[in-house]
Amino acid sequence: MKTVLYAQPYDICAKGFYFSDREEFQQKLHNARSEYGEPVEEFELQFIDGEEIDCALAKAWELNQCNAKRFLDVIDEWDEQQKRCFIVGVGECGCMFDQEQDDPDALDIDLFEVDSLRELAEQFIDEGLFGDIPENIAHYLDYDAIARDLGFDYSMTEIAGKRLAYRCD
Repeated sequence: MKTVLYAQPYDICAKGFYFSDREEFQQKLHNARSEYGEPVEEFELQFIDGEEIDCALAKAWELNQCNAKRFLDVIDEWDEQQKRCFIVGVGECGCMFDQEQDDPDALDIDLFEVDSLRELAEQFIDEGLFGDIPENIAHYLDYDAIARDLGFDYSMTEIAGKRLAYRCD
């Protein structure tokens, strides 16, 4: 799906424009004029259409005129997991991130696509995170208690319609 952004000028005598890529943005930005022929310099950028994850990314990215070109590159370069890491790391955990140079994989975020911390507890048991648990004992485990304990380190969020458990280090 093509991403569409809108540049809303702060100048009330100017018209905004839609754009989808960095070249189009640069060209329309350069040609933007008010009703009086004066160049328009300042715009508020709005996410209009595109993937739901990219909309969430724009919010965490704090999309603005200065970082729009890099944002338009990133939505094509990064995969969904990298976008989620950025959204959680910057938006939820308050991590610092240099949008021009940093890699979202460098953020120390643990993400799991689960509906609840109980489901995360079950996943950890299945993966052997608590060691080998014999089958006859596994039925007696209190997954709700494990989920409550996980709640000290993990939180839940929803991004683009998917529930995620995350932990920031």
